[in-house]
Amino acid sequence: MSRDDIERTIEAVWRIESAAIIAKLARMLRNVGLAEEIAQDAWVAALEKWTESGIPGNPGAWLMATAKNKAIDQLRHRKLLQRKSAVMSHDPDLIGTHDLTGLASAEADDVDDDLLRLIFVACHPVLSMEGRVALTLRLLGGLTPAEIARAFLTTEAAIQQRIVRAKRTLGEAHVPFEIPGPAERAERLVSVLEVIYLIFNEGYAATAGEEWMRPALCEEAMRVGRILAELAPAEQEVHGLVALMELQASRTPARTSASGEPILLLKQDRSRWDQLLIGRGLAALKRAQSIDGALGPYALQAAIAACHALARMAGDTDWARIVALYDALHELQPSPVVSLNRAVAVSMAYEAAAALEIVDALRNESRLREYHLLPSVRGDLLERLGRLEEARAEFSHAASLARNVRERKLLLERMAACEVDAARIN
Repeated sequence: MSRDDIERTIEAVWRIESAAIIAKLARMLRNVGLAEEIAQDAWVAALEKWTESGIPGNPGAWLMATAKNKAIDQLRHRKLLQRKSAVMSHDPDLIGTHDLTGLASAEADDVDDDLLRLIFVACHPVLSMEGRVALTLRLLGGLTPAEIARAFLTTEAAIQQRIVRAKRTLGEAHVPFEIPGPAERAERLVSVLEVIYLIFNEGYAATAGEEWMRPALCEEAMRVGRILAELAPAEQEVHGLVALMELQASRTPARTSASGEPILLLKQDRSRWDQLLIGRGLAALKRAQSIDGALGPYALQAAIAACHALARMAGDTDWARIVALYDALHELQPSPVVSLNRAVAVSMAYEAAAALEIVDALRNESRLREYHLLPSVRGDLLERLGRLEEARAEFSHAASLARNVRERKLLLERMAACEVDAARIN
């Protein structure tokens, strides 16, 4: 096996095993930054050793053992420094009081709890959203700063700075490496799900750049979501989010043309939707629905996505049920974006004129002032109502707000089509 093959194998193993390794080390050392550094040292050791002797039978176990040994050395060194400090300070009460408590607890080998702790730490509300996203992708996704930078169209230095700042903030805030108690867990879980959802959405419909989708981000979000679902099986909204992501991601093969141009939902070839992901999504939704209590926001959105997934053709979609689900979502989590999405459903279930009234009521909503989908939806409704000049103006406005190149091109094409149709009628 060549060095390049070995490096690719190590990178693949690292992507799979790094989160568990860092989680284990963080519990031993009570320091996420130091845990990642030692895990990286183990990765470098693997590169050197495996190049010489070949890849071991269980590379993940080799990495874990090497990392744990390095962490034990770190703990012993820390203990030695503490003893020396106690002797130098002539404080006999300090001598011998600092045993390797981290090492003792590390032998419990509870990987699931370690991963759950790491998820809650990486998504801690004390961090900025940018910091939470970068740290989650780094620690749980195993992505390099360069990979994260490419995904979010920024520089590697900027991502590195976010990660360093996030680790420093966690240390300065003395955030414990632990699973929150029942009182705090629900609040913290909201932050965790928000981070995963944001990562997925950025992959599903990129905010800016040349490409409309970044599937790698969707895959990372789904991977972290699946881990969380296994670690927190009784949390309804975790399964709801997993269901939502699986169902949305199932459309990926049909969402773009061969040249990468966006294909809107109603025009997609549904035979290209991924049936395996649809099955997984429906199973996750069923799991969420089996847990006591009213459905939460993610589960309701998953139920909406399920309506699309179950329709063999666009015309078979149960739009009336989708409207009802949006009503429930708005009752639970009112927002102008939910109202806008509900308006689209109303236009399909009933009539475009009724939907236009809803959209027009949102035009003065400050939170939608720079949101390109508001004029885009309004343009679509006006086009369907035959008000082509107004529709053209709305598509033009939407294109001016869109930051994604592919989406802007689609909006300009729709604007041009309205212009042509209006000219033909006149």
